[in-house]
Amino acid sequence: MDIVKIIAIGLIATGALGLTYGGFTYTQTTHVAGLGPIRFSVDGNRTVSIPLWASGTAVALGGILLLFGGKLI
Repeated sequence: MDIVKIIAIGLIATGALGLTYGGFTYTQTTHVAGLGPIRFSVDGNRTVSIPLWASGTAVALGGILLLFGGKLI
């Protein structure tokens, strides 16, 4: 398979996931204090939103590369 097709399929898949889920959440651990061998930390959930325009652009770019990739490069 051509590298351009692999990139195009990756863009389409990434854009489709962005359109489906709209973002993702991860846990960030923050070190708060420590007293000798005892350590205190706080776990906080962070949410990253993926803009709708970015997901749509990734799908469109992937489609264009898939259709015309060999002719453009």
